[in-house]
Amino acid sequence: MTPEALSELIASIAHTLVSSGKAGSLSEDLIPPVEKMAVMRPKDRSHGDWASNIAMQLAKKADMKPRDLAELFASALQQADGIQSVEVAGPGFINITLDSASAAAVVDTVLQEGNDYGRNSHLGGQTLNLEFVSANPTGPIHIGGTRWAAVGDSMARVLEANGAKVVREYYFNDHGEQINRFAKSLVAAAHGEPTPIDGYKGAYIDEIAARVIEEAKADGVDVLNLPRVDSGKDADGEPLGEGDSEQREEFRKRAVPMMFAEIQESMKEFRVNFDVWFHENSLYEDGAVNTAIDKLREMGDIYEKDGATWFASTKHGDDKDRVIIKSDGNYAYFAADIAYYYDKRHRANNPADVAIYMLGADHHGYIGRMMAMCDAFGDTPGENMQILIGQLVNVMKDGKAVRMSKRAGNVVTLEDLVEAIGVDASRYSLARTDYNTSVDIDLNLLASHSNENPVYYVQYAHARSCNVDRNATDAQINMGDADLSLLDTEADGVVLAALAQWPAALSQAGDVRGPHRVAHYLEDLAAAYHKWYNLERVVPMELTDPENRLEEQEREELRINKSPEPARAAARLKLNDAVRIVIAAGLDLLGVSAPEKM
Repeated sequence: MTPEALSELIASIAHTLVSSGKAGSLSEDLIPPVEKMAVMRPKDRSHGDWASNIAMQLAKKADMKPRDLAELFASALQQADGIQSVEVAGPGFINITLDSASAAAVVDTVLQEGNDYGRNSHLGGQTLNLEFVSANPTGPIHIGGTRWAAVGDSMARVLEANGAKVVREYYFNDHGEQINRFAKSLVAAAHGEPTPIDGYKGAYIDEIAARVIEEAKADGVDVLNLPRVDSGKDADGEPLGEGDSEQREEFRKRAVPMMFAEIQESMKEFRVNFDVWFHENSLYEDGAVNTAIDKLREMGDIYEKDGATWFASTKHGDDKDRVIIKSDGNYAYFAADIAYYYDKRHRANNPADVAIYMLGADHHGYIGRMMAMCDAFGDTPGENMQILIGQLVNVMKDGKAVRMSKRAGNVVTLEDLVEAIGVDASRYSLARTDYNTSVDIDLNLLASHSNENPVYYVQYAHARSCNVDRNATDAQINMGDADLSLLDTEADGVVLAALAQWPAALSQAGDVRGPHRVAHYLEDLAAAYHKWYNLERVVPMELTDPENRLEEQEREELRINKSPEPARAAARLKLNDAVRIVIAAGLDLLGVSAPEKM
């Protein structure tokens, strides 16, 4: 019996107690929904398999003493199939012990459902637009963006496992001053000149500049001899755009797509695939910025002052109004933010019911104006728009911070991290910590084959379970002979309970947007499995006691642990396979492989 089944049973008992008039002043409408009736694993195993505080939740509503109400629940629970005993403890806790067959039934459930075990549809019926990474196309993905890649993709997988339709979106900031600075840096590098004060540094700038020169040469363009003085227009008489000379414009228009392609390839190699690659510049080219501003103007939230156009964001909770068109006629950055959100909510394909933004720590000050804009469009802040703020990543090696990249010059990049520890360790280590807290990445630890290395610890549990399967096949153990009621040792019970908690853990990870909860669950399951593996055997081993030192009870316990009869061996093999299935499914949600050998 799973925790979810127990919750449903407790809910049914609550309604029965009300209908029979035994629950005091409690009424049907005061009984919480079944998902709020938490069934917990007691810290002290002697207290039973599961515990509920439902009596304490409802006692005040029922105008009864918690223990008196708990006794009514306990009496009804005791009559249910699969429950061995029920005890009321303390102020009104209900401790429940399952019979061994009922506790072990989760094994057959896992084996029947396979990778679908734990998946549910409770977030179904809505489209979630999840925007993450969204680095400027002016350089390689830095370590902060790498964290968002790992967390964002894992979050998308977790949300989908809970029934949501997820649109993974990357927002290219290809409009504005940062692109102009990028072009200036490339021109300077191409001529062997110092990097501009506000420019970009690193070996990648020299690489991109050289590629631009070669590509232009192949097209018959001598890019280094194009005018470097601002003429306002290109050779065809068209405005130069964001460069301020023909040469810079040529570098810009060729280099930006190169960086796009490089970023896309980096994401692919990191096992991150996006459904939408959205270009900020398209918002201006398609007139979407003006459309969104006009929409706010219709709602009375746009006004003119000092030659500029303002969004009256204080009407919607912001600390001050925001300029969206400056007095010189240029758009402020926030203008694109407004248009982009409106596009997400109203686009023709997969409009977002919920727009989730994953932003870096330096964007914390944006939350007020973004939520104000959401409210101005008639949406609900915190529901239709959700903003997740990620914290810093510190990369450590030999106890010291790693700050310099071989290629980027002043930051650690995605490629640097993958080269040092691989994709699996990179993704797992970045996703296993709550995005809202800073994280230290210890390269020495994550490259080690030790139990202190969390990704190795979990992957090794999977590899061990595969090895048990191979050995069981060689020993001709037949799972059809299994008697799951023989999974009755303490170590069995710990693993069974861990398996039973997977559906709840997965559901909660989706609700709180927390893929790190999947990692924590996997580490707990792996710990239970490793201990079980070291205590008990699936394939029987020969037992000897040549000096007859063991007492009869000790000898029987040793036999059960190390030389199980066929039915118990087969049951343990089933338990082993259930663990293997859940670990593989959990690792897949984090974008991490489940090796069969290590």
